[in-house]
Amino acid sequence: MDIGLEAQAFSVLAIAAAVLLVLVTGGVVYLTAIEWRDRRRRVDETIQRRPRNRRKQSR
Repeated sequence: MDIGLEAQAFSVLAIAAAVLLVLVTGGVVYLTAIEWRDRRRRVDETIQRRPRNRRKQSR
């Protein structure tokens, strides 16, 4: 294989690896943000559904 062609192939592979790394990282960040939002929403709904107990007054 010619040295120039080999360097070009390595360059293409490096660029493809960098693009895939960015896509996977973006996907992980997206899923983490969605999970955080859903968890916060579930906690808020749980707090709203909880009956409010009034303290009994001491005699």
